[in-house]
Amino acid sequence: MSGDVPEPAFKAVSPIDGRHLDGDFVDASSTEIDNVVDHATQAAAAYGRLGKDQVARFLQAAATAIEALGEALIDRVHLETGLPRARLIGERGRTANQLRLFAEVVREGSWVDARIDTAIPDRQPVPKPDVRHVHRPLGPVVVFGASNFPLAFSTAGGDTASALAAGCPVVVKGHPAHPGTAALVAKAIRQAADSTGVPDGVFSLVQGRSFEVGRRLVTHPKIKAVGFTGSFRGGKAVFEYAQSRDEPIPVFAEMGSTNPVFVLPQAAATRAREIAKGLATSVSLGVGQFCTNPGLVFVQRSSSTHLLDDLRENVLVTPPGTMLTAGIKEAYDQGTRRLASTPGVINMATGQPEQGPNQAATVVFKTGLDSFLRHEELAGEVFGPSSMVVECEDKDEMLEAAQTLRGHLTASVHATPDDAQNYRDLLDVLESRVGRLILNGYPTGVEVCPSMVHGGPYPATTVPQSTSVGTNAIRRFVRPVCYQGFSDRLLPDALKNSNPLGIWRLINGRFTRAAVGAEPSG
Repeated sequence: MSGDVPEPAFKAVSPIDGRHLDGDFVDASSTEIDNVVDHATQAAAAYGRLGKDQVARFLQAAATAIEALGEALIDRVHLETGLPRARLIGERGRTANQLRLFAEVVREGSWVDARIDTAIPDRQPVPKPDVRHVHRPLGPVVVFGASNFPLAFSTAGGDTASALAAGCPVVVKGHPAHPGTAALVAKAIRQAADSTGVPDGVFSLVQGRSFEVGRRLVTHPKIKAVGFTGSFRGGKAVFEYAQSRDEPIPVFAEMGSTNPVFVLPQAAATRAREIAKGLATSVSLGVGQFCTNPGLVFVQRSSSTHLLDDLRENVLVTPPGTMLTAGIKEAYDQGTRRLASTPGVINMATGQPEQGPNQAATVVFKTGLDSFLRHEELAGEVFGPSSMVVECEDKDEMLEAAQTLRGHLTASVHATPDDAQNYRDLLDVLESRVGRLILNGYPTGVEVCPSMVHGGPYPATTVPQSTSVGTNAIRRFVRPVCYQGFSDRLLPDALKNSNPLGIWRLINGRFTRAAVGAEPSG
């Protein structure tokens, strides 16, 4: 894209059969981007002052409007992604439920973390001022749609829902693999905004295949934060754009991981068949196109024979699946060829053969710890239905493997109670490497609930203190503001003496819903 020179239209391409779908889309021009961001900036102050009930109604209305799109939405997403309709119906439900969950958080209101320390004018040797703290929205946020979750991590996904809940206008950069889906969902959100009296400019969608569209959005001086879900390469580029600005801004990028699984000896010996079946299902779920796909499995050689035999049997009968785009399929093929050609690596099992365009077979490889440590690329993500089994000789080698890991979204440990006790030091190491530690479960499947953490140390994310799933995701898009010496009339409602919002507040070190001066003592 160069300035405002018109770009040729592009169409969505179905990965199912390669045909071009209805609808013409173009890369957003610099003028369009400026206009959209200007509208978002103009809306920011008014939106940030809206009452919490009105914001909650907006989020609920958006959920209802998306559901009202009905089969037309499911049909379009299926054609643009190749994902099964049943999966998409579930993802639509998750998308609506996320919006409603954040509506509940906003309506309750205590998430703003109001803190009040009242004045002590006669304190010696110096008087203590009245000091009050609350979270306030950052301003306009750019959200990048994800390829692998066209609904739950895209136009109306978790980043958008949490930013809107925080009081921030959102500009979504639609993913070029599913532009028709993005347009449908965006129309539903705008209808919800109109019906609930939300200011114009609070939500916008721009389309584009060019990296330049994303760069212009991230580097626009009026954008205050970025939400991103995608590849390490893409997230790193967005982060570098944001840091190159005269005013650097936060980038909350979730960049995937290989989500290591450790199967401890007693668990391997007593539950081999069950664990193997669960692993094969998790590796191939969604054609392996989840950021929580288990790409590494660590076992001890002395206890893993039956487990690996059962895993092989399960993989051999796993059917292929259609990947999201031709480009993703090509990258998967390149990645699996690279793994297969690495010294010390063998192909342990390949699933049923591909039968159509962009289909991928499940592949599980095996290597030893020496080879794994010698070839750093074996620890990297191959996006798709593949996994690498690493055989260790003993507990010390398992610990060594864990200590070499970089940041991941999850780590899973299959263990009996005795295993867990004997390998407590392994659990301690893994806790420092991930955002979610799973016992006797599998990483695929992220529950949307207040306690969920979908994040982790770099390179899984750019901000390890944050999560992109769960109600704490709202805190990414706010900053703390302190008011000192203000009269009650000038304070935000959350900090007024009478507590008109009825929220929980920390007053002089005690949590209470009471008014200032009326809080219980003792």
